[in-house]
This record gives sequence, C-alpha cells and structure tokens, in this order.
Amino acid sequence: MYDYLIVGSGLFGAVFAHEMHEAGKKVLIVEKRSHIGGNIYTEEIEDITVHKYGAHIFHTSSKEVWDYVNRFVPFNDYVHHVKASYKGEIYDLPFNMHTFQQMWGINDPEEAQRIIQSQQGNISEIHSLEEQCISMVGTDIYEKLVKGYTEKQWGRECKDLPAFIIRRLPVRFSFDNNYFNDPYQGIPETGYTALIEKLLEGIEVVLEHDFLKQKNAYAYKKLVYTGPIDAYYDYCFGALAYRSLRFETELLDRQDYQGIAVVNYTDKETPYTRIIEHKHFVHGRQKKTVITREYPKEWKQGDEPYYPINDETNETLYQKYKQLAEQDPNVIFGGRLGEYRYYDMDKVIEKALSAAEEELHKTA
Repeated sequence: MYDYLIVGSGLFGAVFAHEMHEAGKKVLIVEKRSHIGGNIYTEEIEDITVHKYGAHIFHTSSKEVWDYVNRFVPFNDYVHHVKASYKGEIYDLPFNMHTFQQMWGINDPEEAQRIIQSQQGNISEIHSLEEQCISMVGTDIYEKLVKGYTEKQWGRECKDLPAFIIRRLPVRFSFDNNYFNDPYQGIPETGYTALIEKLLEGIEVVLEHDFLKQKNAYAYKKLVYTGPIDAYYDYCFGALAYRSLRFETELLDRQDYQGIAVVNYTDKETPYTRIIEHKHFVHGRQKKTVITREYPKEWKQGDEPYYPINDETNETLYQKYKQLAEQDPNVIFGGRLGEYRYYDMDKVIEKALSAAEEELHKTA
C-alpha cells in the first residue's frame, strides 16, 4: 500500500514525490513513457545535451525556487537571447531598441514610441491577440514578427486568439534583449534529466505504465495525477483542445549552425516555428552540433498534448472537469495537463511544493 501513487514523472510529479519521500511517505511513480522527466527530458547525442521535446529555459523571480533546484544540480549562467528570421531579415527578440533599429533604422527610444503610437490605430477595447500586439508594438512588428509565427504555432488567426498569449513578452525601449525579466536564469549543466534523477533518488518508478489502462495495478491511499484531466474522466464532457508538436532533430558535422540557441521563423511560409541549436544552452564547444526544427500541428487524441488552448470555449469545458475534480478529495491534479494551464517551470515547482506542504499539513 503506497501513501501516494503519482502519475507522471515530469517536474510536478518529481518535486511532489521528492517532498513526500523526504517526509517518510511511501511513494510510487508510474510513467507512460520509456523515460522519466516528461517534456523536460534531455538526452546526450555526441556529448551534446539535447532537449528532446523542445527548448526549456529555466527562469524565475523566486530565490527560493532558484535555490531549490540548485540543491540538486548546478545551473549555469545561460541568459536567453532569441533571434527572429523573417524571409532572411534578422531581428532581436523580445522587442527592444535593437528590434526597432533593425526595423526602422532608428536609435532614439522616443522616436520608436512615436512610430508605434502612429501605428496603433483606434483600438478602444482589446479582445484579441492581434489587437493586443498592435497596441503594444504597432503594425510593422506585428506583421513581420508576430502574425505568421503565432498563426503557425496555434493554427488559428491572431484575431481569434486570446490577448493574454502575447502579454508575457516584454517590450523595452532600451537595448536590453534579455528574453525574460527574471533575475535568476540558467540551464542545468548536466541536463534536466539529471535534475529529475536527483529529485527521484530512492523513489520507486515504473516506466511504460499507462495508468488509465491499469488503474488497479497498485494499491494506494491517494492519487497525484499529472496527465490530461479530460482523459482521466474519459472525456465525459468532451475533449479539451491542445496544440501538439513534431520535432526533426539532426546531427551536423560542423561546429556551429546558427550561432545562438534559438531562432524563430516568423514568416508563415516556413513550415517550422523555430530551430534550436542545443549546444548553445551550455556554451558547448563540441566539433559537431545538433539542431531541432519544431513543427506545430493540430492535436488529436493519441498525440502528445503540449499547449492548452485556453480560449473561452475550452475554459468553459475545463471548469466542468474542475468541478468534478473538486468532488474527488483523493485525487490531486497538477501540472500543465492536470490543471489545463500553461505554466513556466518555476510555477510548476511552486505549485508542487505548495501541494506537498498542504498534504503534509493534513497528515500531521
């Protein structure tokens, strides 16, 4: 009899499991995949740490969370800088004076603000991503650097997407091109898999176990479920919508491919959204390099769900599942899929630590 059966060995499940194990609870993790770590899983190719399921950059404003992860593995000093490629033109992201200089040939922050204001139009009330972006940076930048990329990413027109998706991207009238505002940023020097391995030391893990097909395989007192909440309830209200991804990874017999970890391709004609060159996350100097092209695709049942589509229709549907979950005190739903929310990694850790603390308080 386990105190906690945890479905999924991603960040939420691993942190929760670690805290419970440290408190003396008997814990079992079951994982559908053949490896631990969920979507932050990393593997070695030619001595290069490869982010198998897309780029994951750790950033946080919480010293507590930063200190927590560094207890297990050392993080380096990587700071995320992104380039955008629009039909061969290269721009800086996020939007800053480098971007404005490249776009308009100006160096004056006040002139950049005047140009943006002249392009904002008469948007009195913001309802969509398109309106939000134009109100932030005007039409030139929206058309070249946002529209094509975003419509590829989400498979929907920007005018049909919620405004909050773009709000998290900074706009700066300085030459600061740090992608995030958080003071603590970095990548595990030995990869995210090493972080998960450290979190799960001493904890029993069963791989290639599909919990939804084998719910009664183990006896437990309480369940922690980090898979899709709609799948747990057998889609009784219908399936929530997601976007999925397809990755093409290639080992190249050259030292460098693009000179930076991430380049976004913002024209709609290029079928992939970005190319990741993995060695740059850890300042690698290997003689070869590994790149990954990332292709968004429409999700269907059986595909891996990556991004919840938090529009009004899906939010209404999720609330039905959430009400069911609230009536089930023996199940904790956590993580991006369990809560149908896009969370950065630090927020997943905070949620897992909070859930563990609440559980330990109940059983004290």
